[in-house]
Amino acid sequence: MDNLLVPLLLFAACATLLSVGVLTLSCLLGPKKTGRVKEMPYESGMDPIHDARRRFDVRFHLVAIAFLLFDVELLFLYPWAVANKNPDGLRSIAKVAPDFSPTVVFAEVMFFIVLLTVGFAYAWRKGVFRWR
Repeated sequence: MDNLLVPLLLFAACATLLSVGVLTLSCLLGPKKTGRVKEMPYESGMDPIHDARRRFDVRFHLVAIAFLLFDVELLFLYPWAVANKNPDGLRSIAKVAPDFSPTVVFAEVMFFIVLLTVGFAYAWRKGVFRWR
């Protein structure tokens, strides 16, 4: 077996055993009392007024998806920012990928930011962020 694969398999086995063990312990040692109050849906400490399966407004989902989209896309800028903070950071990227010079990397990041801005402007124009 490849020596590089052993730590990965060991990590996966430990994570699996730990998660199965914690779930098993909670089932064995956890409280098992049930009642009418415990079976009610939790509504932030308030008595439930409506059915728990009622429909939400579509705008709620649009705002949530737009937030996740822009939040996750902005995470792609962190590696570039870390590499850019170190003077040799962009040169180390060029060593890994010799086709990329620091200028090309900078141009790609600016193109990515422009795409984010266009997507944000489109969502704003379509009224995704307007809560009626």
